[in-house]
Amino acid sequence: MPLPLRYTLDLQLFGQEKTEQATPRKRQESRKKGQVAKSMELPGALIMLGGFGLLAMYGSVMGQGIAGMFSAGLREYILWDVTDTNVIAMFSQLMREGLLLLLPIMAIGVLMALIASYAQIGFLFTGDPLKMKFSKLNPIEGFKNIFSMRSVVEFLKSMLKVLIIGIIAFMILWGERATLLTLASVPIPAIFQYVGGLTLRLGLFSGGALFVLALFDYAYQKWDFEKKQRMSKQEVKDEYKKTEGDPLIKSKIRERQRRMAMQRMMQEVPKADVVITNPTHFAVAVKYDGAEMDAPRVIAKGADYVALRIRQIAKDNDVPLMENKPLARALYAQVEIGDSIPQELFQAVAEVLAFVYKAKAKVPMTRR
Repeated sequence: MPLPLRYTLDLQLFGQEKTEQATPRKRQESRKKGQVAKSMELPGALIMLGGFGLLAMYGSVMGQGIAGMFSAGLREYILWDVTDTNVIAMFSQLMREGLLLLLPIMAIGVLMALIASYAQIGFLFTGDPLKMKFSKLNPIEGFKNIFSMRSVVEFLKSMLKVLIIGIIAFMILWGERATLLTLASVPIPAIFQYVGGLTLRLGLFSGGALFVLALFDYAYQKWDFEKKQRMSKQEVKDEYKKTEGDPLIKSKIRERQRRMAMQRMMQEVPKADVVITNPTHFAVAVKYDGAEMDAPRVIAKGADYVALRIRQIAKDNDVPLMENKPLARALYAQVEIGDSIPQELFQAVAEVLAFVYKAKAKVPMTRR
């Protein structure tokens, strides 16, 4: 009795559940499209940490450079005549000095961004995400993305970042409240030095907290990516057919190849000098041509039905059959078709061939 339609649909949906891990081929295709597990928070956190860390070491040099620029403006540039040439020269000099001061900060930012990206996804260059896709202009899909679970997670993540930075800033400033109230009576250089140190503390502590948060975000992105990459059992089967081929077709191809190999082997049996038998289980056809071979060679072998066919073809073509059970078993087990007889079996095969040649009134074989 057929199942009701509702149960049939439920079974079909159950069969399409994405419960299987993504195959290497799907992962490779996703990577080519730029679909990888990546946290956008990690580069920002590392850039912040690297920037403030560099300022902690480079801040005094940068402060001296800025002070020198202002000093030059008040001592030298103010005495220059206001002409087009002097104005262009002054601003060019100030821009060069300013860029040289900012260059280490920009360089550490780029370096931290590259390190963060490489640590997450390795080396990847693809232009697929930049392609124009009209599906992105679909307002229904855009509406769904706005109210999706991912959007909720991103909103909660942003709120958590603001909360963490706010708590860190409050704790640091609250601990310095007594000193902040006395800054009015402190010399200006000391004020700048104190504010600079306080800013560095805020930046380093905030960057460290954001880095820890970014690690958790990367773990979530990895989990979410693996979940989206999952495949149904049917998808795995379909992909296997695409990459490895249909198993039924492959089995037919292998069967046809076996038949062709068997046919070629049987065509070699009439060329044999002797067929050594078990007598019923094994049959090994051996050929020797002193002008072309250094040693006798196995040109066909088989067991049971194949051995019966070899013996029948040998009889039909007047190829001698020699019963030698140990030698037949040894040749079948140790020598592949087309290979020469190994040294340990050479004497036994030579004796068989000598007997055959003698029976046919041929010249006996001499060992090389």
